Amino acid sequence: MNMCKRLLTLAMMVLIPTLATAAPVELDKVAVIVNDGVILQSDIDSAIKGVKAGAVEKKQKLPDDTVLHDQVVDKLIMDELQSQEAKRIGVRIDDNRLDEAIKTIADNNKQTLQQLKGSVQARGLTYAEFREQIRKEVSISEARNALVRRRINILPAEVETMSAMLAKESNKTVNYRVGHIQLRFNDQQTKAEVQQQAEEIVKRLNSGENFSDLALEYSKGPKALEGGDWGWMRKEEMPTIFADQITTQGKDAIIGPFRSGIGFHILKIEDVQGLETVAVTEVNARHILIKTSVILSDDGAKRELEDITRRIQSGEASFSDLAKQYSADPGSAARGGELGFQTPDLYVPEFKHKVETLPVDKISEPFKTVHGWHIVEVLGRRQVDRTDSAMKNKAYRILFNRKFNEEATAWLQELRASAFIEMVQPDDADAIEEADDE
Repeated sequence: MNMCKRLLTLAMMVLIPTLATAAPVELDKVAVIVNDGVILQSDIDSAIKGVKAGAVEKKQKLPDDTVLHDQVVDKLIMDELQSQEAKRIGVRIDDNRLDEAIKTIADNNKQTLQQLKGSVQARGLTYAEFREQIRKEVSISEARNALVRRRINILPAEVETMSAMLAKESNKTVNYRVGHIQLRFNDQQTKAEVQQQAEEIVKRLNSGENFSDLALEYSKGPKALEGGDWGWMRKEEMPTIFADQITTQGKDAIIGPFRSGIGFHILKIEDVQGLETVAVTEVNARHILIKTSVILSDDGAKRELEDITRRIQSGEASFSDLAKQYSADPGSAARGGELGFQTPDLYVPEFKHKVETLPVDKISEPFKTVHGWHIVEVLGRRQVDRTDSAMKNKAYRILFNRKFNEEATAWLQELRASAFIEMVQPDDADAIEEADDE
């Protein structure tokens, strides 16, 4: 026992001079307290270093060090507040999502991942530090988007007004060739009968009848003898009643019937010059879905669909009847598997690819999606003018972005106003560290 005590005493005597002469290590300082979080001096130093490196890279001029320091601290405070909000609402960015974000950054910089790592190291950051920085930024962005979106309300009337303004702007240089049928109120017919006649004419036009022939037969308008043809006009040259109805409709659009003080009117846009139109292809398809289960494997589902295809092609049974009997998609099964005309973008990727590439009236080979195993047949395709809806979507995006920026600014101001923020002086930082040591 005495031997152990002597060895311990000897060891302490050897270590004491070493400890006494060791170089002092400066501990990291708390620079700012933000609610229940802190910003360290090393965070500020690292951020300033990064800003300066970026400015050198982009050949940008920076303000003096005092102003730069204040700007960096202010940004770090706002980042910390938003990061705290992200944690509060449970935002989590996993490694897969983080990898996608970093790949996007590399692509936007036209760099490979290896080149991006080199750029990060050149700025004095390790790649691990960079990843955590991006993870924090992505989580902040998601929290901001989620919390600010709740504050945004866009009324349908606002979209209509903005869409009309965009249409008016885009129509300044557009020429229209317009056809017109006018049905006048008269003593022989009630107004309801005139309206019914106008609606019947529209049905006939939509079924393919010639506009000029119907205008010659029924129109009481000023261009009736010309088959209703008003020729080429810009909107400012049209009668107001025409201009008010024409927005972003494309060639061959039938407009109406709509009412004026003298009767009902029908317009047809015979042709357009200078209008940017948006056309999409819609596909009418039908399918049969077989879902796998504990008793039906992938191979079993595939074989079942192959047998169904054989029965259809041999004439033993119709696609419609077998869809009603076997399809696990109740919505379409009741209609013989038919999905109706839809844009392919509504479908999952594998199904979208099939309906886009499959020839009309041909049944596909069995294929798998997240929903199960399918066969699909394309019944038809058509081009649909979506210019009007595209203009409304554009109007909505403009309004949303405008309101989002306004609400995000207000949200950040409220976040800061309600937060506890204290700048820690050097003496205070030492006191905090001493308290921690105790």
